[in-house]
Amino acid sequence: MNFTTEYQQFPFTEILFRLGAATLIGCALGLNREIRGKPAGMRTHALVALGTALVTLTGISLAAHDGEFDSNSVSRVIQGIVAGIGFLGGGTILKSDSGEQISGLTTAASLWVVACLGIACGVGLWRMALVALGLALLVLIAGEAVERVLHRLLGSRGEG
Repeated sequence: MNFTTEYQQFPFTEILFRLGAATLIGCALGLNREIRGKPAGMRTHALVALGTALVTLTGISLAAHDGEFDSNSVSRVIQGIVAGIGFLGGGTILKSDSGEQISGLTTAASLWVVACLGIACGVGLWRMALVALGLALLVLIAGEAVERVLHRLLGSRGEG
C-alpha cells in the first residue's frame, strides 16, 4: 500500500486547528488540576488530548483508501483510546495505608474526559467538544463548592 496516495490527506490548516484545539482544551482542564496541586496537571492533560486527537486523526486518514471510508476502523481506534486511557488514569489513583481514603479519582476522570475531548477534536466535532469542555470545567470548578455545601447539610459521606 502506498500511504502517500491512498490515505485521506487533510489540509495543513485543518491538522493544525484540530490538534491545536485539542491541546488548548487539554490545557484548560489540566490547569484546574494544576492549580489544585493534583498528580496530573496542565501538561499531562494537554498531551493526553493532543495524543488522542493525533491518533484519531491518523485513524481517519488511514480509514480512507481507494475512495472508500471504513468507519469501523475509526471506531476501533476510538475504542482502543478509551480503554487504554484507563491505565494512565489508574496511575493517578492512590489509596491510603488504612484503605479508608482514596484520592486521585477526579484527576483520573478528568484524564478520561480530556481523552474523549481529544477524540472529538480529532474528528472535528467542535461544538460538542466546546460544550463538553464547559461542562467539565463547571463540574471541576463549581462541583467542589457544591459538594462542601451538601456535606455540611447532609453530613459526611461515612455517616450516611
